[in-house]
Amino acid sequence: MDARLNLFDNPVTAKALKHLVSASKVVSDSALPAATQELVKIRASQINGCGFCTDMHTKDAAQAGESSVRLNLVAAWREATVFTDAERAALELTEQATRIADAAGGVTDDAWANAAKHYDEDQLGALVSLIALINAFNRVNVVVRQPAGDYRPGQFG
Repeated sequence: MDARLNLFDNPVTAKALKHLVSASKVVSDSALPAATQELVKIRASQINGCGFCTDMHTKDAAQAGESSVRLNLVAAWREATVFTDAERAALELTEQATRIADAAGGVTDDAWANAAKHYDEDQLGALVSLIALINAFNRVNVVVRQPAGDYRPGQFG
């Protein structure tokens, strides 16, 4: 399977992705825990059906030491006992923000308040930015049908 468009060879998409990657660097350098960042990226990618990003972020998380049990349970985080309350709050915010079009009110006050119990304002800013960025990456990859399965951890530096 080939992508509809080569995102890396096309000058417009390559430049746009470069800016998304730069914004992502700000988030990755933030105080939001790295494990939480990967869980958020995985969950949004699962919801959006982005195989490329799901492949990438599960492999990167495993490379960083995340357990296979936690990785296998991200989609069922509500029933799983392996996530902290803070991670659960981040996953709830991720789901609501990713499914924003499905909910008349967008993100609920309860989901926001729960996240705010666990994260300071800078971390919340990073979390909101991360959710927006991974959704943008997911949409680009889904639209062009970017194939999944061949990603190698660290492949993009």
